Amino acid sequence: MVDFDSVDYFTDPSLVPDPHPYFDHMRAKCPVSQESHHGVYAVTGYEEAAEVFKDPDLFSSVISVGGPFPPLPFEIEGDDIGALIEQHRAGMPMSEHMVTMDPPEHTYARSLLNRLLTPARLKENEDFMWRLADRQLDEFVSNGSCEFLTEYSKPFALLVVADVLGVPEEDHQQFRVVLGAERPGTRVGSLDDDIVVGNPLEWLDEKFSAYISDRRENPRDDVLTQLAQAKYPDGSTPEVIDVVRSATFLFGAGQETTAKMLGSALRILGERPDIQDALRADRSRIPVFIEESLRMDAPVKSGFRLAKRATTVGGVELPVGSKVMVCPGAANRDPRRFENPHEFRLDRKNFREHMAFGRGNHTCPGSPLARAEGRISLERILDRMLDIRIDAEHHGPEGDRHFDYEPTYILRGLSNLHINFTPNP
Repeated sequence: MVDFDSVDYFTDPSLVPDPHPYFDHMRAKCPVSQESHHGVYAVTGYEEAAEVFKDPDLFSSVISVGGPFPPLPFEIEGDDIGALIEQHRAGMPMSEHMVTMDPPEHTYARSLLNRLLTPARLKENEDFMWRLADRQLDEFVSNGSCEFLTEYSKPFALLVVADVLGVPEEDHQQFRVVLGAERPGTRVGSLDDDIVVGNPLEWLDEKFSAYISDRRENPRDDVLTQLAQAKYPDGSTPEVIDVVRSATFLFGAGQETTAKMLGSALRILGERPDIQDALRADRSRIPVFIEESLRMDAPVKSGFRLAKRATTVGGVELPVGSKVMVCPGAANRDPRRFENPHEFRLDRKNFREHMAFGRGNHTCPGSPLARAEGRISLERILDRMLDIRIDAEHHGPEGDRHFDYEPTYILRGLSNLHINFTPNP
């Protein structure tokens, strides 16, 4: 029996397979509770999480990915630390990326993605997704089994984002290899092995810097040129590196979270033949299935905010400088918001109220893209993979399953998912 009052949420491996008993324990004490090891205030209630997410003036995103690690590069002084945050922002982890920015910088950075993720562009991308789903399934479907993350969800999610950003199709294979979405041992002849295994993010920055610089000097009728020529809301032209970071942010966030969403969805299909049958009988239920999958297993397990001033959330006083951990996975199972929250239900009335994509100004800009990826993938998977079931050799028999999850306190996702099925080419 785990002692949730003494366990360290950030380091204890016992919480990795299933963090929800811990979340339930913290919420039962109070929807806003200070954990005992790092002084972080854990927000596990739905309304309380929404309140924090929606108030960027009070809660800074500067620590959104690091939380209590590393410690702040300044001492908490005064009643308002907003100026101190700005003074030391450059020394904070990932300060150059949109996920840690606050308005107005965040508004400017996000505007570049908003110019790209238009309904017309997403519709073009959907056409690509249908072709890509079949192409990806063609690689393994005849085998009757697969490791789903490596063979479908990771390469599919990566190449969808590559298409959205206008990466030339002849470069897609390079992206698969460098960013780890290719079968082990695959190499592209023009790539240096040190780059492949060493620093893929640096390679990504260099790749997009070359794309954007080229399109500014030699415009073409393509998506990369649209991105290269995008302006800020005030009409000014962003630096090349700022455009590049918007692109690489979409790559990192979009690929990771969508791959995890698809893995969670396939696990449910493999474990619940009744739900699989219901979707096969009525494909119009697929969007509800996707939303309920996101509610049950939000790809983002926890995000962090720094209180600029003293405040109160959920009746709990938060001193200035408090580190606040918002847990979307916990909020999505708050019984005050969702009836029988630990039960997967296709008939849930408020299925769209989950916050797997966040809330407020940091709501995931790629959420329409992710939903389309889920819908199209499931349509083609149900067409071409009959009788989907969990591989008992890898995950144990029904009633005694075991699944490995990535050991991180930020994201929630399977490390692998082995399934068997009857091919339907």
